[in-house]
Amino acid sequence: MLTEAPYRPQPNQWPDRGLYAAWLGHTTVLLKIDGVTVLTDPVFSKRAGISLGPVTLGLKRLVAPALSLRDLPPIDVILLSHAHMDHFDLPSLRRLENARTTVVTASRTADLLRAERYGAVHELKWGERARAGSLEVRAFQVKHWGARVQRDTYRGYNGYTLEAGRYRVLFGGDTAMTTAFRALRSSRGFDLALMPVGAYNPWIHAHCNPEQAWQMAQDAGAEFFLPVHHQTFALSREPYYEPIERVQESAGAHLDRVAVTRIGHEFAMA
Repeated sequence: MLTEAPYRPQPNQWPDRGLYAAWLGHTTVLLKIDGVTVLTDPVFSKRAGISLGPVTLGLKRLVAPALSLRDLPPIDVILLSHAHMDHFDLPSLRRLENARTTVVTASRTADLLRAERYGAVHELKWGERARAGSLEVRAFQVKHWGARVQRDTYRGYNGYTLEAGRYRVLFGGDTAMTTAFRALRSSRGFDLALMPVGAYNPWIHAHCNPEQAWQMAQDAGAEFFLPVHHQTFALSREPYYEPIERVQESAGAHLDRVAVTRIGHEFAMA
């Protein structure tokens, strides 16, 4: 049986000035960056996998999303890190189709979408940029892979930096430990880093552990840390709360920099 999310965010109360985030589960985060709404890797289905008519074969969700699709505000930008089914959920994306929404996705993944039903779809290779209104998105290399099934190894996989108004946000997507985050550091730091912290046991070759995620966010110069990719699907062997417990241990005396710890928690920077 699907467990309800422990917290329910209230994005209808977010003003148009400031940086706001709500962790909806897995790597799905609702952001509002100086008035621009962004949804990362939207997965709202009960299972993440292949749909065969009314049945979906794949990973079963443990905790319901903190918001349903119908409870979302209008979305300006959908950000897709790669084509894995727990990040690129076609039933969710079908329901989010809207002529006012821009999709930014990894190279050679747009064929999975009904692109004509969105306002625009941008495929980005590493180092490439796209704009959606006042938001600029840049793709960067992470350490993962992009194939949706075994044969389509040509598909891309990205992390992203986002800039709008006064704020900079980092979305690590899905990654193992890499030094690539050091190259993102500049005199202007990131206000918030969305970083994956789960599915490392035994998949450490493809997924960073919490200590590595924390270190990569520090390498990039991030002030606040929003841990994702845990508490939602049983992807690996580590105990349910181990990732967030290890994040908190990594933060040490800087626990106030961990933006959320449970599904549904909100973060605000006015």
